Amino acid sequence: MANDIPRTKPIKSATFTDSINSEIRRAAATGIYDIRGGGAKRTLPHFDDLVFLGASMSRYPLEGYRETCDTSVKLGTRFAKNPIELDIPITIAGMSFGALSGPAKEALGRGATMAGTSTTTGDGGMTPEERVHSTKLVYQYLPSRYGMNPDDLRKADAIEIVVGQGAKPGGGGMLLGQKISDRVAEMRTLPKGIDQRSACRHPDWTGPDDLEIKILELREITGWKVPIYVKVGATRPYYDTALAVKAGADVVVIDGMQGGTAATQDVFIEHVGIPTLACIRPAVNALQDLGVHREVQLVVSGGIRHGADVAKALALGADAVSIGSAALIAIGDNDPKWEDEYQKLGTTAGAYDDWHEGQDPAGITTQDPELAKRLDPEEAGRRLRNYLKVMTLEAQTIARACGHNHVLNLEPEDLVALTIEAAAMAKVPLAGTEWIPGQNGL
Repeated sequence: MANDIPRTKPIKSATFTDSINSEIRRAAATGIYDIRGGGAKRTLPHFDDLVFLGASMSRYPLEGYRETCDTSVKLGTRFAKNPIELDIPITIAGMSFGALSGPAKEALGRGATMAGTSTTTGDGGMTPEERVHSTKLVYQYLPSRYGMNPDDLRKADAIEIVVGQGAKPGGGGMLLGQKISDRVAEMRTLPKGIDQRSACRHPDWTGPDDLEIKILELREITGWKVPIYVKVGATRPYYDTALAVKAGADVVVIDGMQGGTAATQDVFIEHVGIPTLACIRPAVNALQDLGVHREVQLVVSGGIRHGADVAKALALGADAVSIGSAALIAIGDNDPKWEDEYQKLGTTAGAYDDWHEGQDPAGITTQDPELAKRLDPEEAGRRLRNYLKVMTLEAQTIARACGHNHVLNLEPEDLVALTIEAAAMAKVPLAGTEWIPGQNGL
C-alpha cells in the first residue's frame, strides 16, 4: 500500500542551486578558486527599474525633425588647458592590449574616432596603432605601471588614474601566461608565458594626500595641458568622489559592479562592490556639496547597454558614460556565428567568459595571431560607430520627449522608479507616488 501513496514532486534548493553545487564540486576537485572574465551575472537593481516621464501638458516635447537636441560634452574643464571635447556623451572604457588583441584595440580606436568620442588604453601601455587611430585617447595610469613611460603620457589627450574597477574594487587584475606574447611581454616588461597579477594599490601612495601629489606630478609632466581623471570602483561613492575632487581631479569616473573585467576571481565579480544604479546619486551629492557639480565632470560606467541607460545616467547627474562589454559585443564578441567553436570550448555564445584563456573564436580577447586575424578592425570599427550612433539617437529621442534641447538637461524629475529598491538608490519617486524611500524619515 505504501507504494501507492502519491509522492510530492521534488523541489530543488533555492540556496544550493545547480550552479552553486557545480562550483562546490569544482572547488573540491581542484583546490583553486575560479577565475573568469566578464561582469556580474546575478540579477541586480539596474537602469531597467527606472522609466522616464515624457512631456505632455506640464511640459512640451521637442519636435525631432525641427528642434535640435545637443549631445556634446567637455571633460576636464576644471584645470586642464585642453579639455576633451566629445560629440557624444559615451566614451570607450579602458581595456588593455594583452587582455584584447591588437586588431580589437585598433577597432575601438577607429570606431570611437568616427563617432567623435574617446577611447582608453587600459592596463599594459599604449600601442602605436591605438594612438594613430584614436583622435582622443585617454591613458590609464594603473597600480601595475605596466608599459608606463613619460613619453606616452605626453602623447595622451587625458590621463586616468585608476584606483579601482567596478568588477574588482580592492583587487588587482590578472593576465594568464598564455596571453603574454612576445609583444605583450616587451610592453609590460614581463617574462613571456608566465602568469601575472596586477597590484591592487599604487606602490607610491596610500591615500588622498599622496594622490594629490601624484596628480601634481602628472600635471607637471604634461604641462597642465590634459585632464586628469580618477577612476574608482563603486563602493563608497560619496567619500571617494569627495576625496578625488579634493586631490585635484578634473573628472571622476565611477565604475559599478555590473562592469566587466578581463579576469579576476568570480567571488570578486559577484560579491564585491555596489550596483551602478546605487553609486550615481551619492557621487553627484558629493560634487554638489563641494560646489563643483558640472565643473568636475562625472563619468559613469558598468553595464551601460543602450541609449535609455545613457539618458538615465545623465538624468541622475552624470556628464557622460563609458562602455566596455557592450563595445566588445558591438565589434563581434560573443557572436552566435562562432557557436560551434564556443561549444568546443565547453560554453556558448553569450555566456563565454573565459577571456583570460586567450581562445576567443572572435579574435578579440586573444593574443593568438591566427584567431586575431579573424577580426577586421576597419569593419569592426564601423560596427562600433553604428552602435554609438544608435545609442546617441536613442538618448536624444528621450531628451526631446522630456522637453530638453541638450541631453545634459535631463534631470531626476524626469524619472520615476518601478521598484522600492530603485527608488531608494536613485532617489526618485516610486511610480504613481511622491514617495522616495529614506527621505523625510520614511
